[in-house]
Amino acid sequence: MSDSVGFTNMAGAKSEGEAPTLGIGMLGYAFMGKAHTNALKKLPYMMYPPVAIPRLVGIAGRNKEAVQAAAKRYGYDKAYTQWQRMIDNPAVHVFDNGGPNDAHAKPCIVAAEAGKHVFCEKPLARTAEESHKMLEAVQKAGVKHMVAYNYRFVPAIVQAKRLIESGALGRIFHFRAVYLQEWIIDPNFPRVWRLEKKIAGSGSLGDLGSHILDLARFLVGEPKRVMGMTKTFIEERPMPDGSGMGKVDVDDAVTALLEFENGAMGTIEATRFAQGNKNGQRWEINGENASIRFNLERMNELEVFYPNEDPKETRGFHNVLVTESHHPYWENWWPHGHIIGWEHSFVHEFHHFFDAIVNNKPVAPWGADFEDGYRNAVICDAIMKSAKTGRLVDIAY
Repeated sequence: MSDSVGFTNMAGAKSEGEAPTLGIGMLGYAFMGKAHTNALKKLPYMMYPPVAIPRLVGIAGRNKEAVQAAAKRYGYDKAYTQWQRMIDNPAVHVFDNGGPNDAHAKPCIVAAEAGKHVFCEKPLARTAEESHKMLEAVQKAGVKHMVAYNYRFVPAIVQAKRLIESGALGRIFHFRAVYLQEWIIDPNFPRVWRLEKKIAGSGSLGDLGSHILDLARFLVGEPKRVMGMTKTFIEERPMPDGSGMGKVDVDDAVTALLEFENGAMGTIEATRFAQGNKNGQRWEINGENASIRFNLERMNELEVFYPNEDPKETRGFHNVLVTESHHPYWENWWPHGHIIGWEHSFVHEFHHFFDAIVNNKPVAPWGADFEDGYRNAVICDAIMKSAKTGRLVDIAY
């Protein structure tokens, strides 16, 4: 694989000569397995010319019938009920971990030790300690590694990052973000794995809050201390197998205050009890020269406010449709105004990761590598510690 790259913009990465094939071994066939596979199949003909051609070598899961059905549906060469055997396949170059949180650490470490590049769903692990072991493994192995914080690859968010880096906002004063969902508000909703600490690690914090914490670090910078509060509203739920009631030992909702190293202040809120919110991720950044805000449910738009715009009678937040050919990634999609969706962020994400592999480029700072995943886990642990002690907690990596 070449160490050089022809680069025009974020969508313009390419391999020298014919694009190499990268064999993919996927762990997990449910929500994220489906989302990742969709992106892998779209990538070669939309991010064109492709930096690499993904080959769907294998897919692994515990349920034999379900994983065989997924392999047939998605087009994987082989189905595995043992992820170790899939990793051992020499045709697998990239291990893609879309499994539950308790299945992140060991398979990713084993894959790295086998020399496979590793792509892992978020949160990287259940705790900072577990995340750090994963970071050490990929660093020791010298493989490329990436955490699937896909919102870094939404064109409007990339555009926001560019505005901030250009100095257009000036000094940053505030970052505030919410991630609101409603899907477990029914007390009869079963205790799925996301509601069990030994599998998930945490509840709304790791599931939703980690996304907006990643955006806080991506857009504003490193937090230096946090103050957190968590709440579990429904402490027992029916077991999925009908065996009675099970304890819910993770947070249903979390709120946290952040102080950044650059002096900015931040707030985050994540909950799965916000009636009427389906996937309500919203954030706003206030700077000395301008403000910007974003709503994931209107993901092709970025709202921008400049206080000195003329005429003053029409000053206010302006809605920018981020679909012009000069906007991030847009040359690979449609004419302006023809919007893209949530699933396309994964196409951009894998394109970025494959570019790092093929052209020996760093995943960070535009992508989240395992260092970012570890730091995110440290912040999450600090929020949980603060919620337990009622005190401010310093961030220490």
